[in-house]
Amino acid sequence: MARPRVPLIKAETTGRVLRNPQRFKNRKEPPSYGPLGEPPAWMKKATDREAWNTIAAELPWLNKSHRSLVGIAATIQGRLIAGEEVGVKGMNLLRMILGQMGATPCDASKVRMPDETNEDDPSAKYF
Repeated sequence: MARPRVPLIKAETTGRVLRNPQRFKNRKEPPSYGPLGEPPAWMKKATDREAWNTIAAELPWLNKSHRSLVGIAATIQGRLIAGEEVGVKGMNLLRMILGQMGATPCDASKVRMPDETNEDDPSAKYF
């Protein structure tokens, strides 16, 4: 069974591109249609919205195409925040989704975000 392809954004964030530049040299990724954004309108519970915002802050590489997965994860995590019963199946589903989004501890240890300041950026003096 072939190993799944690592998305280019995750490879850049984790530094895989630096370790194996030839592997990602000609990689073409589907275009992203913007950032993850705010929680969807159907998400009414405050705890679900809090979970959405937490996931968005902790996983900055997520974009608009990940909204469905984040919605499922935020709903389950929101129930945990509210102190509701989730059960083993719900916890396992949350663990699986977080793993697919690169949010597990073993994936987090591989993440290397770019430096906050970029001296070559002309707008850096304004922010």
